[in-house]
Amino acid sequence: MYLLEPHFAWRGYYIASEDALSPFYGREYSEFEFTHAIYDHVIHPQWDHFGSDTLYLKILYSDYDRGSTVIEMMGEWNDCLYNDIMFLKRNVIEVLMENGIDKFILIGENVLNFHHSDDSYYQEWFEELGEGWIAAINFREHVKREFSRNGVAHFLGIDRNLDHLPWRNRGPLELFLTVRKMIGE
Repeated sequence: MYLLEPHFAWRGYYIASEDALSPFYGREYSEFEFTHAIYDHVIHPQWDHFGSDTLYLKILYSDYDRGSTVIEMMGEWNDCLYNDIMFLKRNVIEVLMENGIDKFILIGENVLNFHHSDDSYYQEWFEELGEGWIAAINFREHVKREFSRNGVAHFLGIDRNLDHLPWRNRGPLELFLTVRKMIGE
């Protein structure tokens, strides 16, 4: 897992650690020291820890004028044991929302499992969005089934059209416009 790094091609557009409005502003990274692990697997040092023991993320892009952000996720999303949604909501999402972000693109191709607890944080996040939305793209089939089985898919905006979206070969604005069109905004 240490070879799996966040998408870096958009660094010319945005770097979360250099964005004063980002929850990761001022964070410093090493290319050589592996300080985080998911269970007994070290992970690439570019992933951001936000409070979860098993789920990491990277804010790839934020556009405050459009109120949008793209977040790549990696690991095991475990609300049952670690309450990951609470850490995500309180430590990342709320900071972004305070700065005008209300459209979230979550990239989940590297989310390996999902373990549900309850949907109160998802519902809270969804209700606070107003006219905004959450689009979950490229999550694995078994993870989406768990989202659906537990009612979380309603809040995360999972759609078949977003299942295999080739996002890496697009720029961040093109991805946002594509997702916005696909979800029917």
